[in-house]
Amino acid sequence: MNAVDPKALRKSRLLFLLIVLVFAAPMMVAGLLTYGGWQPAAHGNGQPITPQRNFVAEKLHVQLANGQTYAWRDSEPRMTLVALAGPDCGARCFDVLTAMAKARVMLSRNQSRLRLLYLGTPPTDVAARAAMASYWQIGHDVDGKLASYRPTTPDSISAMLVESDGTALSFYPTGFDAAGLLRDLRKVIK
Repeated sequence: MNAVDPKALRKSRLLFLLIVLVFAAPMMVAGLLTYGGWQPAAHGNGQPITPQRNFVAEKLHVQLANGQTYAWRDSEPRMTLVALAGPDCGARCFDVLTAMAKARVMLSRNQSRLRLLYLGTPPTDVAARAAMASYWQIGHDVDGKLASYRPTTPDSISAMLVESDGTALSFYPTGFDAAGLLRDLRKVIK
C-alpha cells in the first residue's frame, strides 16, 4: 500500500474548497442582497400606474367617433397605446402623435399587436385629422375616468400603455421621450 502524503491531501482539499467557493460565492452574495431588500429592477420609461387599474373591471366607457364602444378586450391579444390630448391639440400635439405612430411602425412584424387610441378633440388642422385616421381610433372618455391623466397644458399629449386584458401598465406624462416609449413597447410586445 502507498502511504498518503498529508501535505498533498491538504493541498487537494484546499483546492476543492476553493473551487466550491468560486461557485457558491455569487449565490451567497445574491442571497444576502435579496435578504437585505435589494432587488435589481428593469426600469421602463413610463411611470407605473398605482394603484393598478383594470379598465374592463372599471367599465371604462370609450365612445369612438363612429359611434361604437371601444373594446378593451379584443378578439386577439393586443395592447393599446392610449393618447390623452390636452386642450387645443395643434402642431406639437400632432408631432407627438406622429412619433407614437412611428413607434408602432418600428415594431415591424409585431405592429399588429398594438392598437392606437386617441382620446380627446382631434387637431383642428384638416390634413392632420385626415392623417390620424389611418393609424388612430378616435374617441372620448364618456365618464371622464381618465381626467387625472389628461394634460392641462394646451397642445400637449400624455399616454398610457394598456395590456390586452384592460390592465393599465404605465403612464407617460406630457413631454415623454418617444424613443423611450419605443424601448418599452419592444420589451412588452414580442
